[in-house]
Amino acid sequence: MTVKDLKLGCQTFTWEMLGDRFAGGPDDLLKAIADGGYAGIEITDTMIGRYADRPAEFAAALNSTGLTLVSFAFGSKSGFTLKESIGADLEAAQRWIDFAAAFPGALVSMGSATVVSDGPRDDKFPVAAEVYNRAGELGRKAGVDVAVHPSSHHNTLLFDRADYDRIFGLIDPSQVGWVPDTGHILRGHKDMADTLTTYRDRIRYVHLKDVDASGNWAMLGKGVCDTQTVIDIASTAPRFNGWLVLEEESETAAADPAAAVKTNRQTMRGYGA
Repeated sequence: MTVKDLKLGCQTFTWEMLGDRFAGGPDDLLKAIADGGYAGIEITDTMIGRYADRPAEFAAALNSTGLTLVSFAFGSKSGFTLKESIGADLEAAQRWIDFAAAFPGALVSMGSATVVSDGPRDDKFPVAAEVYNRAGELGRKAGVDVAVHPSSHHNTLLFDRADYDRIFGLIDPSQVGWVPDTGHILRGHKDMADTLTTYRDRIRYVHLKDVDASGNWAMLGKGVCDTQTVIDIASTAPRFNGWLVLEEESETAAADPAAAVKTNRQTMRGYGA
């Protein structure tokens, strides 16, 4: 795969992180992302709004803006680590898998396992793996790829390299893929390139994000992320679908999300994408 084959999408968390400061809806997101020069969108269960039960209408809205649904991302208050919530988490997975099935090639991304209860941390990995694996089986039956998106946010179970090694040792790679997030990896790992290379075969698409040397979120190209290396590694991954999804969490984006994601899109032109 060459740089010219890459496709650029935008994640809606840049607006979601604003909370009540964002008063718009999904159509505002579509317009801002299309106007920013992107070809695709990854939207979350929080931001899908009125389209949650109307995939056909969402497809029409995407078509009107020229965008492709790259992935539908969702999380759970259970952090995917509570045994008593496995059933409810799988019901949610089925709901969003059914939604994504209306969009050819769209994936379902499941958020990072998170510690939300007392008890040994090690005991939470098998619970998360069971949820991910069973969701992956639901996706396989529906013809929708399911992938895991680890994060470095508060109480994540999937922070450093040891955590990645542990969860990937429990997840069936034939059922569940991986959405590596460069910013989250850099915050918890010493060597992002080695992590990406070690688990290259699991990569489905990539979240491209930057941080500074202290691990604070930075605009793309303003931190320590070696974007060219990420592109080089992902491009050789056997199941990489060509999508780089840019996600921005910096203070710059908090001040003006639409302008920030547009700037990031322009930054990627420097890589020929």
